[in-house]
Amino acid sequence: MTVPAAGRGTTTVAPRAVRRIAERAAAEALPDGGSVIRGSAAVRGASARIAVGVRLPYPVRADEAAQRIRERAETRTAALTGLSVPRAEVRVDALSVAAPPPVPEAEPGPPGDKDGSGPRIRAQRRVPAAVLAVVGAVACGLLLVDVIAVRFGGAPAGWRTAVVDWAAAHGPADTAVRLAGVGAALVGAWLLGCALLPGLRRRLRMAAPAPEVRVTLDRTAAARILRERALGVPGVVRARVSVRRRRARVRAGVGYGRPEEVRAEVVRVLGASLLVLELHRTPALRVRVRRVDRDGAEDGTQDGPRNSGAA
Repeated sequence: MTVPAAGRGTTTVAPRAVRRIAERAAAEALPDGGSVIRGSAAVRGASARIAVGVRLPYPVRADEAAQRIRERAETRTAALTGLSVPRAEVRVDALSVAAPPPVPEAEPGPPGDKDGSGPRIRAQRRVPAAVLAVVGAVACGLLLVDVIAVRFGGAPAGWRTAVVDWAAAHGPADTAVRLAGVGAALVGAWLLGCALLPGLRRRLRMAAPAPEVRVTLDRTAAARILRERALGVPGVVRARVSVRRRRARVRAGVGYGRPEEVRAEVVRVLGASLLVLELHRTPALRVRVRRVDRDGAEDGTQDGPRNSGAA
Protein backbone atom coordinates (compact mmCIF):
# COMPACT_ATOMS: atom_id res chain seq x y z
CA MET A 1 0.00 0.00 0.00
CA THR A 2 1.41 3.37 -1.03
CA VAL A 3 0.64 6.48 1.02
CA PRO A 4 0.28 9.69 -1.01
CA ALA A 5 2.93 12.33 -0.43
CA ALA A 6 0.38 14.73 0.99
CA GLY A 7 -0.51 12.27 3.69
CA ARG A 8 2.99 11.42 4.86
CA GLY A 9 3.24 14.46 7.20
CA THR A 10 5.05 17.79 7.17
CA THR A 11 8.20 19.24 8.70
CA THR A 12 7.91 22.68 10.26
CA VAL A 13 10.86 24.74 11.45
CA ALA A 14 9.72 27.13 14.15
CA PRO A 15 10.70 30.81 13.83
CA ARG A 16 12.49 30.54 17.17
CA ALA A 17 14.79 27.82 15.79
CA VAL A 18 15.40 29.84 12.64
CA ARG A 19 16.29 32.86 14.76
CA ARG A 20 18.78 30.84 16.81
CA ILE A 21 20.40 29.43 13.68
CA ALA A 22 20.64 32.91 12.13
CA GLU A 23 22.24 34.34 15.27
CA ARG A 24 24.76 31.53 15.41
CA ALA A 25 25.60 31.88 11.71
CA ALA A 26 26.07 35.64 12.11
CA ALA A 27 28.39 35.08 15.07
CA GLU A 28 30.61 32.88 12.91
CA ALA A 29 31.31 35.82 10.56
CA LEU A 30 31.86 38.49 13.22
CA PRO A 31 35.32 40.10 13.47
CA ASP A 32 37.28 39.70 16.69
CA GLY A 33 35.63 41.65 19.46
CA GLY A 34 32.13 41.64 17.90
CA SER A 35 28.98 40.06 19.28
CA VAL A 36 25.38 39.37 18.34
CA ILE A 37 22.90 41.49 20.32
CA ARG A 38 19.57 40.18 19.11
CA GLY A 39 17.91 38.45 16.16
CA SER A 40 14.47 37.85 14.72
CA ALA A 41 12.95 35.48 12.15
CA ALA A 42 9.65 35.13 10.33
CA VAL A 43 8.69 31.93 8.46
CA ARG A 44 6.10 31.85 5.69
CA GLY A 45 5.71 28.58 3.91
CA ALA A 46 9.11 27.51 2.56
CA SER A 47 10.82 30.88 2.98
CA ALA A 48 12.16 32.78 5.94
CA ARG A 49 13.12 36.36 6.60
CA ILE A 50 15.81 36.94 9.19
CA ALA A 51 17.26 40.03 10.87
CA VAL A 52 20.27 40.22 13.16
CA GLY A 53 21.54 43.10 15.31
CA VAL A 54 25.27 43.06 16.02
CA ARG A 55 27.93 44.98 17.95
CA LEU A 56 31.14 45.59 16.01
CA PRO A 57 34.57 46.51 17.37
CA TYR A 58 35.94 49.98 16.68
CA PRO A 59 37.60 50.76 14.33
CA VAL A 60 36.24 48.50 11.59
CA ARG A 61 34.76 48.81 8.10
CA ALA A 62 31.09 48.45 9.04
CA ASP A 63 29.83 47.97 5.47
CA GLU A 64 32.24 45.16 4.65
CA ALA A 65 31.68 43.43 7.99
CA ALA A 66 27.88 43.67 7.61
CA GLN A 67 28.04 42.20 4.11
CA ARG A 68 30.06 39.20 5.29
CA ILE A 69 27.67 38.63 8.19
CA ARG A 70 24.62 38.87 5.90
CA GLU A 71 26.01 36.40 3.38
CA ARG A 72 27.01 33.96 6.10
CA ALA A 73 23.62 34.18 7.81
CA GLU A 74 21.71 33.63 4.56
CA THR A 75 23.84 30.67 3.44
CA ARG A 76 23.98 28.82 6.76
CA THR A 77 20.33 29.40 7.61
CA ALA A 78 19.16 28.10 4.23
CA ALA A 79 21.49 25.09 4.43
CA LEU A 80 20.50 24.07 7.96
CA THR A 81 16.73 24.72 7.76
CA GLY A 82 15.98 23.84 4.14
CA LEU A 83 14.17 27.15 3.78
CA SER A 84 14.92 29.77 1.22
CA VAL A 85 16.17 33.02 2.67
CA PRO A 86 15.43 35.70 0.08
CA ARG A 87 16.27 38.53 2.43
CA ALA A 88 18.45 38.97 5.47
CA GLU A 89 18.94 42.19 7.38
CA VAL A 90 22.00 43.07 9.47
CA ARG A 91 21.80 46.05 11.81
CA VAL A 92 24.89 47.51 13.42
CA ASP A 93 23.39 48.56 16.74
CA ALA A 94 26.59 49.43 18.65
CA LEU A 95 30.34 49.80 18.44
CA SER A 96 32.70 48.66 21.16
CA VAL A 97 36.29 49.68 21.85
CA ALA A 98 38.46 46.68 22.52
CA ALA A 99 40.31 46.73 25.84
CA PRO A 100 44.05 47.36 25.44
CA PRO A 101 46.24 44.30 25.85
CA PRO A 102 47.79 43.93 29.29
CA VAL A 103 51.17 45.57 29.56
CA PRO A 104 53.81 43.12 30.78
CA GLU A 105 55.46 44.15 34.00
CA ALA A 106 58.98 45.41 33.60
CA GLU A 107 61.73 43.48 35.25
CA PRO A 108 62.91 45.09 38.49
CA GLY A 109 65.98 47.24 37.95
CA PRO A 110 68.98 47.52 40.21
CA PRO A 111 68.40 48.96 43.69
CA GLY A 112 68.04 52.73 43.71
CA ASP A 113 66.73 53.24 40.16
CA LYS A 114 63.32 54.40 41.40
CA ASP A 115 64.20 56.22 44.61
CA GLY A 116 66.82 58.54 43.15
CA SER A 117 69.88 56.78 44.55
CA GLY A 118 70.92 55.15 41.27
CA PRO A 119 73.88 56.31 39.21
CA ARG A 120 73.47 59.68 37.54
CA ILE A 121 74.35 60.51 33.97
CA ARG A 122 77.85 61.97 33.91
CA ALA A 123 79.24 64.52 31.48
CA GLN A 124 81.93 63.22 29.14
CA ARG A 125 84.16 66.34 29.59
CA ARG A 126 85.62 65.98 26.12
CA VAL A 127 87.18 69.45 25.89
CA PRO A 128 89.01 69.36 29.27
CA ALA A 129 90.17 65.80 28.61
CA ALA A 130 91.43 66.74 25.13
CA VAL A 131 93.24 69.88 26.39
CA LEU A 132 94.89 67.98 29.26
CA ALA A 133 95.95 65.17 26.93
CA VAL A 134 97.44 67.56 24.37
CA VAL A 135 99.32 69.62 26.97
CA GLY A 136 100.65 66.49 28.67
CA ALA A 137 101.67 64.89 25.38
CA VAL A 138 103.49 68.03 24.18
CA ALA A 139 105.33 68.53 27.48
CA CYS A 140 106.34 64.89 27.76
CA GLY A 141 107.38 64.80 24.11
CA LEU A 142 109.62 67.87 24.40
CA LEU A 143 111.22 66.57 27.60
CA LEU A 144 111.77 63.11 26.09
CA VAL A 145 113.39 64.56 22.96
CA ASP A 146 115.70 66.73 25.04
CA VAL A 147 116.70 63.85 27.35
CA ILE A 148 117.47 61.60 24.36
CA ALA A 149 119.54 64.36 22.75
CA VAL A 150 121.57 64.83 25.95
CA ARG A 151 122.13 61.07 26.25
CA PHE A 152 123.61 61.02 22.77
CA GLY A 153 126.06 63.82 23.59
CA GLY A 154 124.03 66.84 22.56
CA ALA A 155 123.57 70.03 24.55
CA PRO A 156 120.42 70.47 26.64
CA ALA A 157 117.69 72.60 25.15
CA GLY A 158 117.70 76.29 25.92
CA TRP A 159 114.19 76.30 27.35
CA ARG A 160 115.09 73.61 29.90
CA THR A 161 118.24 75.38 31.10
CA ALA A 162 116.33 78.66 31.32
CA VAL A 163 113.61 77.03 33.46
CA VAL A 164 116.20 75.43 35.75
CA ASP A 165 118.14 78.71 36.13
CA TRP A 166 114.94 80.65 36.88
CA ALA A 167 113.84 78.11 39.49
CA ALA A 168 117.28 78.24 41.15
CA ALA A 169 117.18 82.03 41.37
CA HIS A 170 113.61 82.37 42.72
CA GLY A 171 112.34 80.94 45.99
CA PRO A 172 108.90 80.32 47.50
CA ALA A 173 108.75 83.87 48.84
CA ASP A 174 108.76 85.42 45.37
CA THR A 175 105.46 86.78 44.09
CA ALA A 176 105.78 85.04 40.73
CA VAL A 177 106.25 81.63 42.38
CA ARG A 178 103.22 82.19 44.60
CA LEU A 179 101.05 83.25 41.68
CA ALA A 180 102.20 80.24 39.70
CA GLY A 181 101.41 77.97 42.64
CA VAL A 182 97.94 79.47 43.05
CA GLY A 183 97.28 79.06 39.34
CA ALA A 184 98.44 75.44 39.41
CA ALA A 185 96.24 74.76 42.46
CA LEU A 186 93.20 76.27 40.73
CA VAL A 187 93.82 74.25 37.58
CA GLY A 188 94.24 71.10 39.67
CA ALA A 189 91.01 71.77 41.58
CA TRP A 190 89.20 72.35 38.26
CA LEU A 191 90.52 69.08 36.86
CA LEU A 192 89.49 67.22 40.03
CA GLY A 193 86.02 68.71 39.74
CA CYS A 194 85.81 67.60 36.12
CA ALA A 195 86.82 64.08 37.15
CA LEU A 196 84.60 63.71 40.23
CA LEU A 197 81.48 65.84 39.63
CA PRO A 198 78.79 64.42 37.32
CA GLY A 199 77.99 67.71 35.60
CA LEU A 200 75.06 68.14 33.17
CA ARG A 201 73.39 70.66 35.45
CA ARG A 202 71.26 71.92 32.54
CA ARG A 203 69.57 68.56 32.14
CA LEU A 204 66.92 66.87 34.21
CA ARG A 205 67.02 63.13 34.64
CA MET A 206 63.87 61.33 33.48
CA ALA A 207 62.39 58.04 34.61
CA ALA A 208 64.24 55.27 32.76
CA PRO A 209 62.09 52.82 30.77
CA ALA A 210 64.67 50.09 31.44
CA PRO A 211 67.47 49.65 33.99
CA GLU A 212 70.20 50.02 31.36
CA VAL A 213 68.69 53.18 29.80
CA ARG A 214 69.41 56.74 30.97
CA VAL A 215 67.25 59.61 29.70
CA THR A 216 67.57 63.35 30.30
CA LEU A 217 65.46 66.41 29.45
CA ASP A 218 66.92 69.87 28.97
CA ARG A 219 65.69 72.32 31.59
CA THR A 220 64.97 74.93 28.92
CA ALA A 221 62.73 72.49 27.06
CA ALA A 222 60.87 71.64 30.27
CA ALA A 223 60.39 75.35 31.00
CA ARG A 224 59.00 75.94 27.50
CA ILE A 225 56.52 73.09 27.90
CA LEU A 226 55.30 74.45 31.23
CA ARG A 227 55.08 77.97 29.82
CA GLU A 228 52.89 76.82 26.94
CA ARG A 229 50.63 74.97 29.36
CA ALA A 230 50.42 78.03 31.63
CA LEU A 231 49.49 80.32 28.73
CA GLY A 232 46.68 77.91 27.88
CA VAL A 233 44.97 78.61 31.23
CA PRO A 234 42.07 81.09 30.85
CA GLY A 235 43.08 84.46 32.27
CA VAL A 236 46.86 84.07 31.87
CA VAL A 237 48.22 86.55 29.33
CA ARG A 238 51.93 86.06 29.95
CA ALA A 239 54.15 83.69 31.89
CA ARG A 240 57.78 83.21 32.83
CA VAL A 241 58.98 79.77 33.90
CA SER A 242 62.31 78.57 35.25
CA VAL A 243 62.95 74.93 36.03
CA ARG A 244 65.72 73.59 38.25
CA ARG A 245 66.41 70.16 39.63
CA ARG A 246 64.36 70.66 42.80
CA ARG A 247 62.07 73.55 42.03
CA ALA A 248 59.98 75.00 39.20
CA ARG A 249 59.13 78.71 39.48
CA VAL A 250 56.25 80.22 37.52
CA ARG A 251 55.38 83.90 37.28
CA ALA A 252 52.04 84.43 35.55
CA GLY A 253 50.35 87.65 34.53
CA VAL A 254 46.55 87.63 34.85
CA GLY A 255 44.63 89.82 32.43
CA TYR A 256 41.11 88.87 33.47
CA GLY A 257 39.37 86.73 36.06
CA ARG A 258 39.98 86.36 39.77
CA PRO A 259 43.71 85.92 40.48
CA GLU A 260 43.19 83.27 43.16
CA GLU A 261 41.07 81.15 40.82
CA VAL A 262 43.55 81.56 37.98
CA ARG A 263 46.42 80.61 40.30
CA ALA A 264 44.60 77.49 41.44
CA GLU A 265 44.03 76.46 37.83
CA VAL A 266 47.67 77.13 36.94
CA VAL A 267 48.81 74.99 39.88
CA ARG A 268 46.50 72.19 38.80
CA VAL A 269 47.50 72.28 35.13
CA LEU A 270 51.23 72.58 35.73
CA GLY A 271 51.17 69.94 38.45
CA ALA A 272 49.67 67.51 35.96
CA SER A 273 52.17 68.63 33.31
CA LEU A 274 55.11 67.90 35.59
CA LEU A 275 53.82 64.38 36.07
CA VAL A 276 53.45 63.97 32.30
CA LEU A 277 57.13 64.90 31.85
CA GLU A 278 57.99 61.73 33.82
CA LEU A 279 61.00 63.23 35.54
CA HIS A 280 63.03 61.06 37.89
CA ARG A 281 62.48 63.59 40.65
CA THR A 282 59.46 65.88 40.25
CA PRO A 283 60.47 69.44 41.18
CA ALA A 284 58.41 71.41 43.67
CA LEU A 285 56.07 73.89 41.98
CA ARG A 286 55.90 77.53 43.09
CA VAL A 287 53.47 79.87 41.32
CA ARG A 288 53.33 83.66 41.58
CA VAL A 289 50.38 85.49 40.03
CA ARG A 290 50.25 89.21 39.23
CA ARG A 291 47.37 91.25 37.93
CA VAL A 292 48.22 92.90 34.58
CA ASP A 293 46.23 95.90 33.37
CA ARG A 294 45.74 97.02 29.79
CA ASP A 295 48.92 99.11 29.81
CA GLY A 296 51.02 96.09 30.85
CA ALA A 297 51.61 97.34 34.40
CA GLU A 298 51.50 94.83 37.22
CA ASP A 299 49.16 95.30 40.15
CA GLY A 300 49.42 93.01 43.16
CA THR A 301 51.08 89.67 43.70
CA GLN A 302 49.75 86.37 44.94
CA ASP A 303 52.12 83.53 45.71
CA GLY A 304 50.98 79.99 45.25
CA PRO A 305 52.01 77.17 47.58
CA ARG A 306 54.55 74.65 46.55
CA ASN A 307 53.27 71.51 44.99
CA SER A 308 52.59 69.15 47.87
CA GLY A 309 52.83 66.16 45.55
CA ALA A 310 56.37 66.90 44.50
CA ALA A 311 58.98 64.28 45.26
